[in-house]
Amino acid sequence: KVYDPLKVSDAKIEQLTLSVDDKNRSREIPIRVYLPKETSAAPVILVSHGLGGSRDNGTYLGNHWARRGYVAVFMQHPGSDESVWKESRLGERMNAMRKAASGENFMLRVKDVPAVIDQLERWNKEDGHALRGRLNLKQLGMTGHSFGAVTTQAVSGQSFLSREIFTDPRIKAAMPMSPSTSKLTKPAKSFSNVSIPWLLMTGTNDTSPINDTDVESRLAVYPALPAGSKYELVLDKAEHSAFSERALPGDKGKRNPNHHRAILAISTAFWDACLKENPAARKWIDSDEVREVLDPADRWQKK
Repeated sequence: KVYDPLKVSDAKIEQLTLSVDDKNRSREIPIRVYLPKETSAAPVILVSHGLGGSRDNGTYLGNHWARRGYVAVFMQHPGSDESVWKESRLGERMNAMRKAASGENFMLRVKDVPAVIDQLERWNKEDGHALRGRLNLKQLGMTGHSFGAVTTQAVSGQSFLSREIFTDPRIKAAMPMSPSTSKLTKPAKSFSNVSIPWLLMTGTNDTSPINDTDVESRLAVYPALPAGSKYELVLDKAEHSAFSERALPGDKGKRNPNHHRAILAISTAFWDACLKENPAARKWIDSDEVREVLDPADRWQKK
């Protein structure tokens, strides 16, 4: 096999627990960094968690991508992180989560992204810092699940009714997991300006109990994207939790162990093709070889 996106060394992955102090907004953004074994500058993948999550989510992604030579930076967004449900009484948790899925927290999240990138740029040059010289920020990708997908979409090309633009040109490729359309803007208007590669991942049962996002909303993003390195994976019978480590309350089906395998393989090929500009990865993701990691009922398309 010429190209295998699932092949990894068993090298021990170093993790750093850090915090970004955004002085302009008096805001601390906790992060967890997964570092590859190689100490030369590596491409960077920023990760934004879903509502009620934390920087500790997505370890299967962080470990795999770091073993493939990426620095994975998992951000935690105060106000829409795990504190929302941890600090609420049992019967009030759903209500607290609904409240946290607010426009105010959306704005905080989209401003967390450039603040973290700015800090990574500083640490990369700072003598004695553990990240000095370890980051190739010219090869920067971004991903996130659910509210993290909304965050990713906003900073990588989605347009909004307001004239405000959140796109950060330093992001070179994006992978929204459980993406969604805006209730305020038609998809064609929202996504027609996306100029970088996007890989969308969702499932046929990928609904969200918090803001009533349905499968139709998730599937409406891909047709609205302009052609050119745009991909969509729809995992058969995958629920909202398929992209995370464990089931969510209310899950109906059994988890399919092949889903994580497919997510790891296709995401890795996408980053290798779009950030590292690896021709073998590009050939793989643009060919029918992708289907080798999928179940027959999974759907895959590209444009």
